[in-house]
Amino acid sequence: MYEFVRGKLDFIGPEYVVIENNGIGYQILTPNPFSYTPEFGQEVRIYTYHYVREDIIALYGFQTREEKTLFTKLLNVTGIGPKGALAILASGEPEQVVQAIENEDEAFLVKFPGVGKKTARQMILDLKGKLPDIVPDFFPNLFSADKLQAESGPSGDLEEALLALKALGYSDKELKKITPELRKEKLTTDQYIKKALQKLLKL
Repeated sequence: MYEFVRGKLDFIGPEYVVIENNGIGYQILTPNPFSYTPEFGQEVRIYTYHYVREDIIALYGFQTREEKTLFTKLLNVTGIGPKGALAILASGEPEQVVQAIENEDEAFLVKFPGVGKKTARQMILDLKGKLPDIVPDFFPNLFSADKLQAESGPSGDLEEALLALKALGYSDKELKKITPELRKEKLTTDQYIKKALQKLLKL
């Protein structure tokens, strides 16, 4: 229904961003909302998927059409819902997911939240050989414009990253294993998330 939404990036939270267009704020759930932090307050374009079920109507958004395409294909796999598909895309490297499916690498796929051996096998059965077009270019607290500008430094950015990872379905136990290493580095929220996802996929 909606190919994309273009407007000012008005809000960033652990689970979604808000794009303001002609006085209307569109709440868009994205794999890694904090990846948009450098564009806060600016005009952005987000490719969207309008998800409609009996119990939910939501907009999911992606930085590229390739990410959106992979998301829609993942939704067709039995056992994967929107939250699970977002968690798989949050690594920011869809090509790794495609490679794992093509290589039948179940051990890699089961590292994502909510993906067990049965679901990983289903992903391979349903999607292997069908992803040639996927070539990427590559929460108690919510964060408004004022708060994002006021909070800086590794601790604030790391806490934001951990909230976003929890929203994707990673457990406190998993996050505690990687947090000490992350605290040694000074990164942006988006960089913390990407670094954390790399570490989580190696656990």
